[in-house]
Amino acid sequence: MYEQLFEKLSRSAFRARFCLTEKDKRYVKEKGTETIRRHAEDFIRTRLAPAWIENDGKQTPMRGHPVFIAQHGTATCCRGCLRKWHKIPEGREMTEEEITYVVNLLMEWISLQMEECEEKEGEQMSFPFL
Repeated sequence: MYEQLFEKLSRSAFRARFCLTEKDKRYVKEKGTETIRRHAEDFIRTRLAPAWIENDGKQTPMRGHPVFIAQHGTATCCRGCLRKWHKIPEGREMTEEEITYVVNLLMEWISLQMEECEEKEGEQMSFPFL
């Protein structure tokens, strides 16, 4: 369902560098996918779905939870990225359909990461702007 989008995201040097770490993968396994889905839905409803977000563009950390990593990897980290990559407009509350779309997208990305992405032991992603 998301193959074309994932292909497009993979061509973005910034988006393509996001990958779940072994620690993130362990967390997903320990908590289970339903708990991770609930976390994703909560994060989207509170940090992304409102019409106006005080710190939009800075509300999604670069680490700390697998959903945050997935949001950056799928360009669902702020309303600007949602507009650019997913055609979900800014300035209005997200619909239930849009929230479901984003949560399903995040869960699919996490599922693929659990299968495919391998982190080199001890290697950290570096973000020069942090």
